[in-house]
Amino acid sequence: MRIANHAGRLVLLDPAGDPETPRGIDVERASRGRFAADPQAVYTRWDEFRDWAAGASFTDTAPIVADDLGAVTPRPPQVFAVGLNYRDHAAESGFELPSEPVVFTKYASSFTGPRGDIRLSPGNVDWEVELVAVISGGGHGIPEVQGWDHVAGLTVGQDISDRVTQFAAPPAQFGMGKSFPGFAPVGPSLVTVDELRTAGLDPDDLELGCLVNGESVQKGRTGTMIFSVPELVARLSAIVTLLPGDVVFTGTPSGIGAGMSPPRFLTGGDELVTWCAGIGQMQHRFVAPEGVSS
Repeated sequence: MRIANHAGRLVLLDPAGDPETPRGIDVERASRGRFAADPQAVYTRWDEFRDWAAGASFTDTAPIVADDLGAVTPRPPQVFAVGLNYRDHAAESGFELPSEPVVFTKYASSFTGPRGDIRLSPGNVDWEVELVAVISGGGHGIPEVQGWDHVAGLTVGQDISDRVTQFAAPPAQFGMGKSFPGFAPVGPSLVTVDELRTAGLDPDDLELGCLVNGESVQKGRTGTMIFSVPELVARLSAIVTLLPGDVVFTGTPSGIGAGMSPPRFLTGGDELVTWCAGIGQMQHRFVAPEGVSS
């Protein structure tokens, strides 16, 4: 199953459709009001929604306009981001491998959809492609073996980071440096784990990457993460109570701009394409900061 936020409304994508020209049904209309149009609301009724979606009719679909797609989680109650979760990224950042997940947050006001313009902040802005998990059934003390059972699905995201703000003062201000408007794009859709498996893909080992102006700068596999998605669900829920619709950015592989020699950062007019096998791709153009011409 794939769902998306199309012009602010929850849609269920036609599984028999062409991925290049996707079509879907408006959930509120197709369910005759049983489920709300609000894409964020579905996660609190995820099991009930999945049961309904299994029998949904796709005889009356409409085209999905890529430029109208929004964040699949427009207002997540909690956002968790994991640092240094790939060995190669820890090495390029000059850190030892963590023995516990390095967790920070991105603020919900930074979320945006999978396409469009993103305005740069005044500092050095970097890219970080990430697999993003969205929580369905929350809870506290979830065992790792049940981790996938508490994940609604997966999407791809960018943990865009202003490195100047992030390291302006000790200790590092990860949340502030990574939460300018538009610095948490996610999409283009949310894909369930069973959908990925049906397509012959392993949700524990997906290839992902990103390109800047057509040049591949990051490519990795989620199977090389230090802490897998189920393990992150277990370790996070050992401390906090996870809520339906929570978002977990699971970390980035090597290839960030700050790790290059010399360092490379985004500038006005740059195009960033972000992709993940089985999920799709995002495309963003960066706009110069306020008061600065491109």
